[in-house]
Amino acid sequence: MTDQTAETARIIPFPSRRPASNAEEGQERLRRAFAGLEHAIAGQRAAIAAWRGSLATLGSAVAGLGENLQRYRGNLDALGGRVAALQAQAVRLEATAEAALARRAD
Repeated sequence: MTDQTAETARIIPFPSRRPASNAEEGQERLRRAFAGLEHAIAGQRAAIAAWRGSLATLGSAVAGLGENLQRYRGNLDALGGRVAALQAQAVRLEATAEAALARRAD
């Protein structure tokens, strides 16, 4: 090679990072920890809000179930009354039939 080669590029060294001091490194770690904690707390708030919503839905469902059971019990009570009336009528008809059969037998 000869000295006739012209300089076409110049290498620029990267600036060296100055080492972070222990205090700066500690502050950065603390900042990241707080950010993670804030993220976790926000997630917990969302989870608690969803849980409360689910509890409200469950409360409504249980209240509706209670109302339906009360209505069902009322229907069963009414049906029991009707069955008792039919049984009384059947007993009267049976007595009437027995009396008619007894008159025929005489």
